[in-house]
Amino acid sequence: MKLTQTVCRFLLFKVMRWKEDVSISHRDKCIICVAPHTSNFDFILAELYYTAIGRHANFLMKKEWFFWPLGLVFRRMGGIAVERGRRNHLTEQLAQLARNASHFELAVTPEGTRSLTDTWKRGFYFIAQKADLPIQLYAIDYSTKTISCHKEIYPSQNVESDMVEIMRYYENFKGRHPERFTIEPIGE
Repeated sequence: MKLTQTVCRFLLFKVMRWKEDVSISHRDKCIICVAPHTSNFDFILAELYYTAIGRHANFLMKKEWFFWPLGLVFRRMGGIAVERGRRNHLTEQLAQLARNASHFELAVTPEGTRSLTDTWKRGFYFIAQKADLPIQLYAIDYSTKTISCHKEIYPSQNVESDMVEIMRYYENFKGRHPERFTIEPIGE
């Protein structure tokens, strides 16, 4: 085991006392959907966890975080700067990259922000759909200090039905700031 992996395992599981509850097999190519996302600390936990289990994933982050010298660090860690509000065909570019790569793990937060929002982003879903990748649903639950993954879906042709399934999976997990997390209104 690499030293970095050992240190991350020690910090996350021994010092911070987080647990792992994952029943889905890791894949060489997938989208990793992570929620709830209510704090900058979620990023630290996710990086510690993924390094602790010996995996590496790229991640999307708003371009404003990529200032010098932090941008160099984020890029080295696998960060991909996203320019919000600008149509730049990022989903198609990432889907093409995924199709051509032998290894492609991309972590995304569907809320797209740490603030309370009642509309989830769908870009991660369209990347998975275009590249024919599974979406693994990872939750960071602060109430139990557990990182969980018990569901994986393959996108169908019905994005809204699949998004309801994804949101329902997350509705009982608690973020660091639970008041900042909600799912979209779902009709019964």
